[in-house]
Amino acid sequence: MKKTVIKGVNYYPHSNGGGLVAETATVSETAYIGPNARVHKQAKVTDNARVSGDAKVSGDAKVSGNADVRDKAKVSGNADVRGKAKVSGNAEVWGKAKVHDQAKISGNAKISDNATVSGDAKVSGDAWVYNNAKVFGNAKVFGNAQVYGHAIVFDDAQVYGQALIGNNTEVSGQAVIGNNAKVFGNAIISGQAVISGRAKVSGDERISSNIKVTGNSKIFDYRRFKVTGKAIVTANT
Repeated sequence: MKKTVIKGVNYYPHSNGGGLVAETATVSETAYIGPNARVHKQAKVTDNARVSGDAKVSGDAKVSGNADVRDKAKVSGNADVRGKAKVSGNAEVWGKAKVHDQAKISGNAKISDNATVSGDAKVSGDAWVYNNAKVFGNAKVFGNAQVYGHAIVFDDAQVYGQALIGNNTEVSGQAVIGNNAKVFGNAIISGQAVISGRAKVSGDERISSNIKVTGNSKIFDYRRFKVTGKAIVTANT
């Protein structure tokens, strides 16, 4: 078996796919490592997982089950990609981040720290999920949106544009947070609520049903402000 030395480390072509695997890494015979893919350091690729294209798995990262890491994607640190999860494009998963189940990470998306993306959730574009945030169910985070802190986005909720979702915020149902909206604190956005424009929602607010908060509106009453029904809250000042 032909040996390749990279920065003083011996690499050997994997029997299933021919991609280079560091002698310090662990790769199952059943896993697929494509010809241009690389597995570095103490990384583990097991079961029927696939690493293809120019993808790289490094650090102490684990890729298992039927997970698929492809294109120019990178999985590093102590990240865990498993189940039928897919990481593609130029996406990166690092830290202690988890991508499980049928979750899909694509484009230039980043999942880091202790964040978890699971279920059938999708994170794409230039979106970033980090800290201890969780995205699951059928939720979608895309564009340049960021979800962080202990925020959770789930059900069929969508977060897009330049939206920021942080702290202990919960976004669920079919709620949509977009444009340059910011939602912080312990806010709960649910139902078919829409937060868009440059709107800001923070504190302990509860916004649900068909509520729309748009423009430059600001809702930040820390006495648990509630908006329900079909109201539209707008401001352009």
